[in-house]
Amino acid sequence: MASEERQPKYQRIAEALKAAVASGEYRAGDRLPGENELMEAYGVARMTVRQALGVLQSEGITEARKGVGVFVRDFRPLRRRGIQRLTQEQWGSGRSVWAAETEGRELLVDQVSVAEVAAPERIAGVLGLEPGDPVCVRERRFVLDGKPVLLSSSYLSAVLVADTAITRPDTGPGGVYARLAEVGAKPVHFREEIRSRMPTKDESTRLQLATGTPVVLVCRTAFDADGRAVEVNEMTLDAGSYVLEYEFDA
Repeated sequence: MASEERQPKYQRIAEALKAAVASGEYRAGDRLPGENELMEAYGVARMTVRQALGVLQSEGITEARKGVGVFVRDFRPLRRRGIQRLTQEQWGSGRSVWAAETEGRELLVDQVSVAEVAAPERIAGVLGLEPGDPVCVRERRFVLDGKPVLLSSSYLSAVLVADTAITRPDTGPGGVYARLAEVGAKPVHFREEIRSRMPTKDESTRLQLATGTPVVLVCRTAFDADGRAVEVNEMTLDAGSYVLEYEFDA
């Protein structure tokens, strides 16, 4: 009890609201009590209530609708199975790596561009190229159930992927990894680095992020049987839309 009393008032209000959502008192799509109602119920100032509501919004539990109120978010997080999605059984059979986790939900790529550019220094170093060497860059935005959830930038040696479907918007069944296998650069090993930060203005706009929502950065490198890096994929995920799951044997 003493520890609860030492909690700032806004945190206690936030915990009470989260408990009400968890118990089903407020369900997906329901409107939470307004600022005036919460001020009266808890005997606090408007700023305290706004801080409490901000906690729920930053954790992806609620969303604010301008001029209407704050609502329980009607969105199931996507469970990203970091190991299963990259198995050869997945993309080698012509399936998208996304098929392992979308579970029948509607996923689409609503923005895609492919270009040849000079390799940034950080990318050139990983791919074994010289800075400025040509790389093929595939830029995509993924939308799940109508909600943008991920921005992806894939970098591959332009020489390696020349005249393949990788240089086109639609890479065909199995995607980039299936096409790499066709040119003798089949990925057999992957490395992912994960970190988080607050989004840039552009990321916030493109992912339609609620104020205060962080992003998760996943940088995946694919290696062929010779240990050569054949792709670097830099991904920006809406932290409120994802659960990152890794399952492996001891």
